[in-house]
Amino acid sequence: MKTVAIVPAAGTGSRMNRGVSKQYLSLAGKPVLVRALEALEASPCVESLYVVVPPQDVTAVRDGMLPSWGLGKVAGIVPGGMERQDSVRAGLDAVGRDADIVIVHDGVRPLVSAELVERCVRAAAEDGAATLGVPAKDTVKEVAPDGRIVRTCDRSVLWLTQTPQAFRRDILERAHREAVRDGFRGTDDTALVERLGVRVRMVPGDYRNIKITTPEDLAVAEALLGLRTEG
Repeated sequence: MKTVAIVPAAGTGSRMNRGVSKQYLSLAGKPVLVRALEALEASPCVESLYVVVPPQDVTAVRDGMLPSWGLGKVAGIVPGGMERQDSVRAGLDAVGRDADIVIVHDGVRPLVSAELVERCVRAAAEDGAATLGVPAKDTVKEVAPDGRIVRTCDRSVLWLTQTPQAFRRDILERAHREAVRDGFRGTDDTALVERLGVRVRMVPGDYRNIKITTPEDLAVAEALLGLRTEG
């Protein structure tokens, strides 16, 4: 089955408090985005990559940043939208009609492994939709707007969702089409797919597959990358 990846990287990274968007920050000598793309390139099951960036960055990323790193599977640099959901939809519109499985992977998750990518793709090929995730470690509380705790959630059934997420193309397209029709906004693509009544398989991920959101995340990623290199 032909598998392609959409890599949304059109965020501004306001919580990073840097003058540069988080996907372009250096992580051990390479941009965060490049490290995420290299992980997808290393997976034999991924045929091509579509990178979604802010519209004003398309030329700089296409002609300036990415050619330096020898990323042979990049098939397109796509201008993104206002929110992540809009950017994924823009990437989906750019994907060729012959794609069977579509992966969506955050451009700011630079430590995913090729093995995890393949595990998620296999699950999507079998069930139609899959995502990586890890069991919650901490006790989770539901909190009211006034700051008071409403209840303590059952941690044994709670998972933290990661990417990549993988879907049969027809399922993901229908999920985005119906979300637009209904004005629905989700925080990830599985939320859109779940609305269709499609069951999404949770595939065990890796706690090291972190998302770079704050300066602390960047420091942790550098430490984890150093441990991986030493190993």
